[in-house]
Amino acid sequence: MKLTLYRMVTSLGGPFIRYYLNQRLKTGKEDQDRFEERLGIASLPRPAGKLMWIHAASVGESLSALPLIERFFQDHKDWQILVTTGTVTSARLMIERLPKNARHQFLPVDRVSYVRRFLEHWQPDLALWVESELWPNLVIESRARAVPMVIFNGRMSERSFVGWTKHKAMIRRLLSAFKMILAQSEVDAERFLELGAKNVSTPGNIKFCTAPLPVEINAFENLNQHIGARPVWLASSTHDGEEILCGNLHADLKDHIEGLLTIIVPRHPERGEDVRDQLTKMGLNVALRSQNQDITSSTDVYVADSMGELGLFYRLCPVVFMGKTFAKGGGQNPIEPAQLECALVFGPDMGNFADSADKLIKAKGAFSVTTPQDLAKMIKTLLCDINKQTKTAQSAHTVATSEAHVLDRVMEKLAPFLERGGDT
Repeated sequence: MKLTLYRMVTSLGGPFIRYYLNQRLKTGKEDQDRFEERLGIASLPRPAGKLMWIHAASVGESLSALPLIERFFQDHKDWQILVTTGTVTSARLMIERLPKNARHQFLPVDRVSYVRRFLEHWQPDLALWVESELWPNLVIESRARAVPMVIFNGRMSERSFVGWTKHKAMIRRLLSAFKMILAQSEVDAERFLELGAKNVSTPGNIKFCTAPLPVEINAFENLNQHIGARPVWLASSTHDGEEILCGNLHADLKDHIEGLLTIIVPRHPERGEDVRDQLTKMGLNVALRSQNQDITSSTDVYVADSMGELGLFYRLCPVVFMGKTFAKGGGQNPIEPAQLECALVFGPDMGNFADSADKLIKAKGAFSVTTPQDLAKMIKTLLCDINKQTKTAQSAHTVATSEAHVLDRVMEKLAPFLERGGDT
């Protein structure tokens, strides 16, 4: 009933959907030059031959799909790949990082007419949905066209699980459309099964297979020179409220740690100036990357309001606090800094990456804290005790490189679909 209502509302609500999209366009959340892709109108021709469609919601999901795409082209040169994402930022990253023989399009908004237009043009032979974003009309219309679908690197956070339990009939019908679900962890697999999924397995988390985040060497050398020998730590992918927390932490610690430098990378770079203003009001000397302000000896906090540079800052900072963990958002991917030998600290909410976080904590490659006071103590300990910092970072790196064979197991699971041209 709920699914029928959803389909009816999205079908009849065309004018409201267009108004919503136009508002997003005005605020820069949609790409003006590629706006029609959101309406299911392709901007590229469909290539000849068999086509695998990979949908990844945003930046994290799309990056996690890259190792699979690279391996796929090595083993299956007769297939083509289409990647869809839903955000401007992820589109830019995919254009930069996708192999030349892969294509990117924006995902159509989940309205039946848009979805049908998209599927009619691309006619995928196999569809992989990365992690957990399920759009009902896309799922139903793909199934109606007999497109085999697989949830890849499937994640079902506790929050999503609780939400879906209130709509069990709807999620059961959606999950029944998938031929197979490859879950990140046993916990994710159990949640999918409880919601009605079939053929669920756990080959592992593909995020352990991603290459380390890239770095621009000139930028690294320039910032490294400006930082010099100063003790430095990073607050990564922070959300509203966490920057003030980190500013207070810096103010508390700078009298105890001579020359302390705090680097903050807001999850949303457009918040950079607001973050700077908040910290300046606290009496801190703040430099803003987007305005090309240098780190000087008097700089307390460097706000790195830029995109695609976490690889740079993870290499510069030996101690990293993962954002979105005090803001009750479920955390950010800890494997990326662990790959680059950072000692990690989490706030109380790493729910979106619970399996990876647990592995890091058990291996003593990361520490979990519950209060801002505990965060300050742990950052101070890791900055002042170099031996502990080094051991923690090495343990984190060991965990991050411990599942090198996940990709092999994933490819084995996908083999029946690929060998039969998408049918199974």
